Amino acid sequence: MNIEWIVKALANRRRLAIVQLLAQQRGLTVEQIALHLRLSIKATSKHLVKLSRANILEREQISLFAYYRLRAPLHPIASVVLASLNE
Repeated sequence: MNIEWIVKALANRRRLAIVQLLAQQRGLTVEQIALHLRLSIKATSKHLVKLSRANILEREQISLFAYYRLRAPLHPIASVVLASLNE
């Protein structure tokens, strides 16, 4: 994985908030994430795509809903960033 993609994906406060939220609550839909962060579904979806392309998130389609969670194992860079957010 290109380290630049990971760093760029994490260089946004909204995406950092998504990562922090998904560290606390596994398997949320776009709608649930948008509601929690008070963002539009469209904006939330764009952030989720960037995080997914950087291999930070996994997406699971169940029926009509797509659930997002942190990829396991999380890349070491993403792990360090997440740990620093929780300090």
